[in-house]
Order: sequence, then C-alpha cells, then structure tokens
Amino acid sequence: MTGNATFRHHTAALLAVTSIEAPLVVTSADFDERLAPSLKRLRLSKRMLERVAGVHERRWWSPGTEFDDAATEAGAKALAEAGIEPGQIGLLINTSVTRRNLEPSVAVKIHNGLGLPSSAMNFDLANACLGFVNGITLAASMIDSGQIKYALIVAGEDAQATQETTFRRLNDASSTRADYLREFATLTLGSGAAAAVIGPADLHPRSHRIIGGVSRAGTEHHELCVGGPDGMFTDTKGLLDNGLELVLNAWHGAHRDGWDWKSMDRYVTHQVSNSYTNAIIKAVNLAKDKVPITFPKWGNVGPASLPMTLAQEAQTLNPGDRVLCMGVGSGLNTAMLEIAW
Repeated sequence: MTGNATFRHHTAALLAVTSIEAPLVVTSADFDERLAPSLKRLRLSKRMLERVAGVHERRWWSPGTEFDDAATEAGAKALAEAGIEPGQIGLLINTSVTRRNLEPSVAVKIHNGLGLPSSAMNFDLANACLGFVNGITLAASMIDSGQIKYALIVAGEDAQATQETTFRRLNDASSTRADYLREFATLTLGSGAAAAVIGPADLHPRSHRIIGGVSRAGTEHHELCVGGPDGMFTDTKGLLDNGLELVLNAWHGAHRDGWDWKSMDRYVTHQVSNSYTNAIIKAVNLAKDKVPITFPKWGNVGPASLPMTLAQEAQTLNPGDRVLCMGVGSGLNTAMLEIAW
C-alpha cells in the first residue's frame, strides 16, 4: 500500500500515562429513571444500557469543575510521575472532543494552567475517539526528528451537557423509537481525563518504547456517527460493521508489513460497548483475558478512554511486556500502536 499507513518510531518512549476519574457516579438505572416517560410511551424496556451496551455506570464532574481543568490536572499528574518539569516540554497536544468554543484552542488554557514555557508549541488535535493515539504518534515523530525533546498529550471529556440535552429531546412527546436508537450511543458516554508524557528513550532507561504501528481510513463512512453540543447521532450497526471491516483491513495489512501482534501481553482497546469489544476479540482472535474492560464503570470517555485504560493497566504491566493500543474513531479512522513496556 502506498502512503504512510505503516509507521515505525526509533527514539521516542512513553514516560508516564495518568488518568483522572470524574467523581460523580451516575448509573444506567439513573438514566432509565430520567427516560422513564419515553421508555414507557415507546414500549422500550429498561436496562438496555446494561444489557445491550454493558455500561452499568459512567461519571460526571462535580459542579464547578470544567473538562479542561481536569485535563490540566491529568497533565500535572503525568509530569510529576515522569519527573519532567513544565519548562522541559516542547509540545502540548490537547485531543479532547469536548470544547466550549471554536476558538481559541482548548490547549491554550491547559498550556497556561500548567505553566508551560512560551517555547512550547500547543494546539488541539481533533479526530474523534482516536485523537489521543494520533497525538502520541505525532509527538513520537517529532521526537524522532529531533524537533522536540518532550511532549505532553492530554484529553478531558465532559458528557453531562450533551446527555442532559438528549434526555430533554427523547422525553419530548414527538420522539420516536428510531430517535431513541439513533441517540442510544450518547447515553453510553462518560466523563474523565488522561495525559501522557513522551520523551527520548535513551535518557529514560525505565521508560516504555513506542515501537510504531498502522493506521487506516474509511472516510466513505463519515456520516455514520455525527456528534455536537446538541447530541450524538449514530447508525450503531453501520458503525460496528464498517468499523470492524476497517480494523480487519488494518490488522491484516500490518501483518503483511511485518508486524506480529498475535501474542501481545495486553490489548488496550478504545472502550465502547460489549458488542464492539466482543466483535474485535472474535474477528482477530484475541485472548479475551488480555483485553482489559473499563466501559462498564466509565462508559465511553471518547479519546480519554484508551489512555485511562492504559493508565489502569500500567499498574500490572511488567518490563518487557508488549502492549497494543487499538482504536477506532468516527469518520471512520483506525490506528494500532505498539508499546514495549
């Protein structure tokens, strides 16, 4: 295949990955109660979020906490864990889907909040749920080239406002079963934040080498999931079927290009639902016990979902373990990134 669908890194490493859980637990049973009028009118059963998606709860921020404040907190935590001073950072990439305005970027507030130097580039990288993985790849490439030495990747997500709007719309007397199914995925979202510090492997012997990976685009499917401040509207079956096909193309293409990912120690996937995770496991024959699951307690936290799961798994990974990060984002795009722990 022409282009740059396969990439390998040479000097970049993951120094730290951290997460921040939003403190307010909101159960799917709570959502069922909020939607009780429409569920009764449309003759839809309760517990669909638990039975179909496998999401038992998700989290919201406390009143007064903003998503970018949480991203800033996650960034500070990652810097402290990596032992890197703010003044050493040459690049900040914010990968949040959540934003309150079109400009300036979300990154500028985080840059200021962390006290990063004027010399540190900062910008938003938006690619739906795939943004954080894309951010790591971009940072690793810039470190490989010698343009920067250290990078900080962050994401902070807040699902509450969109879900409150969805409740109001679905409880309207004019809503239909089709409306409910089209907005079902919105109800699986959750709030949270994550951050990662990327730097040169040779200066950090205990760091985790970013080996490289593969990406594929299926942009003919860009209308299957469209989200905004007023809601997220999804063709769930179309997204699953075509996303799975794209993952298979990327997986088999990577193996033809010399990657061997059949026996990794951990497969850290973007967290969506039961059906999505089980379909991926079955399609590429992954060992189920090597695929950590966090969506039942966090929901789908957008681009923060995968790094939050990786941060959780970091506690049990051992030096020498091979980790494959796997994600799909609306659009459609997919990427797989290998990290040598």
